[in-house]
Amino acid sequence: MRIPFTKAHGAGNDFLLSWAEQVPALDLPAIDLPSTARAICDRHTGIGADGWIIIRDHSIRLFNADGSEPEISGNGTRCAAALLIESGRGSDDLVISTGAGPKHLRLLERKGRRFLFEMDMGLPKFDEREIRYSLPLQRGPREVTIDVTIVDVGNPQCVVFVDAFPPDWEALGAEIEGHAHFPKRTNVSFVNVIDAHTIETRFYERGAGVTLSSGTGSTGAAVAAILRKLAVSPVTVRTPAGESLGLRWDDSVYLTGPAEIVGTGEFYVG
Repeated sequence: MRIPFTKAHGAGNDFLLSWAEQVPALDLPAIDLPSTARAICDRHTGIGADGWIIIRDHSIRLFNADGSEPEISGNGTRCAAALLIESGRGSDDLVISTGAGPKHLRLLERKGRRFLFEMDMGLPKFDEREIRYSLPLQRGPREVTIDVTIVDVGNPQCVVFVDAFPPDWEALGAEIEGHAHFPKRTNVSFVNVIDAHTIETRFYERGAGVTLSSGTGSTGAAVAAILRKLAVSPVTVRTPAGESLGLRWDDSVYLTGPAEIVGTGEFYVG
């Protein structure tokens, strides 16, 4: 079986996108979508990506690189919007159905196959008691607690504020992702506040590991900074990819970021 795909990325967070109707076998119970996602996203034996997105009309289904199925990806949804517009199936103002509900995107700018969107992320959900939460961690033989902020922006986010990114932040992110406090695991963002309108980030994404960017992670990081009065809207989120995303929070939370289509091909299954 052959799976056609288009590869795109949002600020370095990369995805493989397939049209559902081009791969009828995707609807068959015999096709194991999680294992197919792991195979196609593998960076050594597959095509390589942080996630695989199946598009049906204006609805998307997302699989992480480990085969798990998250509610939403902010960067991935922008990539889907770019492909819909590029293929003539979407307008400059469109709504995409995700596992976290419908999301409204507005095209702000286009240069060839590079797009800039503003996406309505909706209002965050949070417990006042978790704006500052002491999360216990087992670090070697001893237990320590770290100060985190826990929010939901369509998927779970745990935000750790730091004065400098610790050298073991990747390992720390993996520990937090699978912590017992998060029964469905969590995305983890490490945040260094530069000034009232600028933060710098590192991301450990649930189901993908370290990523160069994260749309929902950026949203969670900026929202957490605002909740803790470390920043005020609008907030520029600097990512490890060298690109920035913009967030404003008024009647809703809006995230502005790029999506770029970089190529097409086929992946062979079986």
